[in-house]
Amino acid sequence: MSGKARGVRRSGCPVSVSLEIFGDRWSLLVIRDLMVRGYRTFKEFQGSGEGIATNILADRLARLEEAGIIVSETDTVDGRKVNYRLTEKGIDLAPTMLELLVWAARHENTGAPCSVIEQMYSRREAFLAEVRRRWQADDRTPLIPRFTKTKPKE
Repeated sequence: MSGKARGVRRSGCPVSVSLEIFGDRWSLLVIRDLMVRGYRTFKEFQGSGEGIATNILADRLARLEEAGIIVSETDTVDGRKVNYRLTEKGIDLAPTMLELLVWAARHENTGAPCSVIEQMYSRREAFLAEVRRRWQADDRTPLIPRFTKTKPKE
């Protein structure tokens, strides 16, 4: 969305519209962390191991909230802390996130054990149901492990 007013679309193409909302690496990683790692706070996103700069993280959180994919809530215990949560619109990205995980694990050198990814895919409906159940219950238990860094395939 850089350089464009946020309400102006490049085109009416659904792929183009989707990419304008979350078509950068950071937004999808924030969605991943909310969806399957149980992260909720700025500090948790910052410590995810991806190396996102604080200004970029703040911008992506604001954009995702503006797009209605996440909401922010003041922490009930510590009023200085903000917790983020996926909205219904955000949790509906679960099938897309699963497909991205499977695609990359099959075609690229990743830190994801193939057995874990294949099990998630072979039990696709159960996996997606568990993602949704955890979201509804606000269950922060991680659903997938952190993956190790790898070198690209040659």
